[in-house]
Amino acid sequence: MPNRLAHETSPYLLQHADNPVDWWPWSSEAFEEARKRNVPVLLSVGYSSCHWCHVMAHESFEDQETAEYLNAHYVSVKVDREERPDVDAVYMEAVQAATGQGGWPMTVFLTPDAEPFYFGTYFPPAPRQGMPSFRQVLQGVHQAWDERRDEVTEVAEKIVRDLAGREISYGDAQTPGAEELAQALLGLTREYDPQRGGFGGAPKFPPSMVLEFLLRHHARTGAEGALQMARDTCERMARGGMYDQLGGGFARYSVDRDWVVPHFEKMLYDNALLCRVYAHLWRSTGSELARRVALETADFMVRELRTNEGGFASALDADSDDGTGRHVEGAYYVWTPEQLREVLGEQDAELAAQHFGVTEEGTFEEGTSVLQLPVRDGFVDAERVASIRERLLAARSGRPAPGRDDKVVAAWNGLAIAALAETGAYFDRPDLVEAAVAAADLLVRLHLDEQARLTRTSKDGHAGANAGVLEDYADVAEGFLALASVTGEGVWLEFAGFLLDHVLARFTDPESGSLYDTAADAEQLIRRPQDPTDNAAPSGWTAAANALLSYAAHTGSEPHRTAAERALGVVKALGPRVPRFIGWGLAAAEAVLDGPREVAVVGPALDDEGTRALHRTALLGTAPGAVVAAGAPGSDEFPLLADRPLVGGEPAAYVCRNFTCDAPTTEPDRLRTVLSG
Repeated sequence: MPNRLAHETSPYLLQHADNPVDWWPWSSEAFEEARKRNVPVLLSVGYSSCHWCHVMAHESFEDQETAEYLNAHYVSVKVDREERPDVDAVYMEAVQAATGQGGWPMTVFLTPDAEPFYFGTYFPPAPRQGMPSFRQVLQGVHQAWDERRDEVTEVAEKIVRDLAGREISYGDAQTPGAEELAQALLGLTREYDPQRGGFGGAPKFPPSMVLEFLLRHHARTGAEGALQMARDTCERMARGGMYDQLGGGFARYSVDRDWVVPHFEKMLYDNALLCRVYAHLWRSTGSELARRVALETADFMVRELRTNEGGFASALDADSDDGTGRHVEGAYYVWTPEQLREVLGEQDAELAAQHFGVTEEGTFEEGTSVLQLPVRDGFVDAERVASIRERLLAARSGRPAPGRDDKVVAAWNGLAIAALAETGAYFDRPDLVEAAVAAADLLVRLHLDEQARLTRTSKDGHAGANAGVLEDYADVAEGFLALASVTGEGVWLEFAGFLLDHVLARFTDPESGSLYDTAADAEQLIRRPQDPTDNAAPSGWTAAANALLSYAAHTGSEPHRTAAERALGVVKALGPRVPRFIGWGLAAAEAVLDGPREVAVVGPALDDEGTRALHRTALLGTAPGAVVAAGAPGSDEFPLLADRPLVGGEPAAYVCRNFTCDAPTTEPDRLRTVLSG
């Protein structure tokens, strides 16, 4: 019989709706039940495409005996971290503080007052490698709760006190200057892996936000080292197993230093961020590889993640049926030489194995190989390779597909809108711009209420119950601002303004200018989460600063500019010390140092040839954070178009920065020079 999760919209929670565990969703009623029964709460946090979440679910939460023990001695609460990033952040901080590490599934034991007292991640069904079994943990916690309650309560109170005392100094509310950004670059150089690209050791995550900083830093300063790190990292990622060599799109991360074996789930946020990075790399260098990867990644998002309502689904699972009924990680993506021969025949299979690095012993598990593009000298028959790719992709599409998490997350859709709008504009792909507009329409229609408050998620055209957090407001505003620049439709600037007004009113500390991840009127947790560092996606804090800055450049709004600069004080404090973890903030700081530049393109119509040439040139400018407004002279679509006439009856571009404007130009080449950073 289904449990209480059967009424939820989260695909992750619905995966647990038929468990024998009597799950509750996160709610005040669950904690009330724990108080009434005088039992602790088991909090289990995960997400739908998490491999070890599935493993623990199968081993423990589907097990009748384990479920009976849980139901007798605990109130069990299941949380989708993608729906409730605030709950996840607060308890992950506690797990990391207590154990020195964290991850998912996250397993936390709480008092009925939601105070944590015992922590872990994955627990096996039987003792393993020094780890207790899940049943042993449940029995030990139950015993401590029954026999040493005072001690448990004391530990919980101390943890909450310690968390409250973990405030970091957020700098002096001033933006970092050229010196701090140079120090950040030096710090990145020290952690850079010159042999393989990327930063640090295994596992290696795509450093999307840092790459944006490196490209902007190069544009502003001409630093060749910054461009080299960005270019080489992008090339190594695109040639490795983390990139899907057949279908496009990136997996979550590489488990090794060489980008060979990925963790196979594909997340919307990674693909949106990386699509935009490769488009920007092409804009800076003209790299054919960057162009191909940007377009293939955009096509992957539209083809495989787009929902019926026009939004973008959260993720594709890492695991799928390997054809024998077993759910195996990577089964959809990996190949053996024998499988290549079955699809391609002997000769083409030999070329495919050589081209994609498929070996007899395999590069992954059980003799299978992840497809890569090893760098090889010599002639490649491009037509033959293209034919091989098509046939392998067609054969792969007949395999059981990985599951898809269909919920639409506002923040990640904002990132996708920005990526698709820009990629479509750069490469003359209006279909990609249309996909961005459709997703933006869905967010306005379904996720925004009359007060322009955001709902975090929706599924199948129904809005979820959870309020948007800071990253939702910031990333959706970012997407709308990119869409405004590309389409010349000022309504997107207006919607961005509504969202950013909420950032100023409900997420900003008026004293310090620092930002909180949850609104002042949001549900009160054991602490109000506040994290300026990037994780897999930009931190809400620095994403908001970047959007506030762009909006101020468009409108001349002093409060938005001041809020952006105060928020970037944290980058002054952290940028030189931990540059890998505050890349989006460093990129925003580059825009502040460059102006950012404000570009107004006026012409009789956007599809007029001369207007179109200037508009495209403006969008392709590499000056960090430049904003673009395009429209007819006298139009009230954008403030930047006010008092900007045609020049000699010709379409013209006006460029301003720091309250100073260049003479308008009618020449795309002249505009290109002005906007080249």
